[in-house]
Amino acid sequence: MKSEFLDVAIDAAAQAGDLIRSYWGKSFKIEKKSEIDLVTEVDKKSEKLILSIIEKKFPQHSVLAEESGEHLRSKDYLWIIDPIDGTTNFAHGYPCFCVSIALQVKGVVQTGVIFNPLLNEMFTAERGQGAHLNGEPIHVSKTDALISSLLCTGFAYNVKAAKANNLNQFRQAVLSAQGVRRDGSAALDIAYVACGRFDGFWEMNLKPWDMAAAVLMVEEAGGKLSLLNGGTFDLFGKDIIVSNGRIHQELYNILNSTAVGPTA
Repeated sequence: MKSEFLDVAIDAAAQAGDLIRSYWGKSFKIEKKSEIDLVTEVDKKSEKLILSIIEKKFPQHSVLAEESGEHLRSKDYLWIIDPIDGTTNFAHGYPCFCVSIALQVKGVVQTGVIFNPLLNEMFTAERGQGAHLNGEPIHVSKTDALISSLLCTGFAYNVKAAKANNLNQFRQAVLSAQGVRRDGSAALDIAYVACGRFDGFWEMNLKPWDMAAAVLMVEEAGGKLSLLNGGTFDLFGKDIIVSNGRIHQELYNILNSTAVGPTA
């Protein structure tokens, strides 16, 4: 049985998705946060809409949102929101992006929703209740060897300046797996691990709103999470390895077999 929290998250994601879809293929204002980090007027409108829906229903809850930052009210309830994960894709007309909404209760993510408005795919999860795609249960893949795995990764907006920039790891994964993709939406990529489309995912320098909803889905779908160094996953830890569990050790081994940094 769905909780009131999940119902509100689904409603907010669906309405934001309708808004985003209404701008698809049209002109809209684009700004730069940094040299390659974009934000569009649609991101801002989507976030404003999501916040209005959540705050109307739960006015005392805190919010951490990508564009407007923290709105601190409650110590126990924190909504973590990415109004468009994959903004660069959206701005360029590349159809790979989503809305991500999660609720953390007393430090633990309990509810997560990821909505792909172009494919009309609604990923949902509640702790202890499993993960679902459009209402149907989902599970991680059964692939048990890295060489048979389809992996995915991403590169942070500070890739040009950061010493830990994932280039060595990307090369090593390409040489070790069946294939590696770089789609540009971490939330959607991790959700794809949950439903078995990808067997593993890793990335560095992520933000909580990139991961919060999706990692709950992976946990509920039977997958495994860790930090890049193998430590216990931390939503504020900035890096992640996600897998179906069966290939996790192999993936960890190849990612840590080379120095973090640029290729020679």
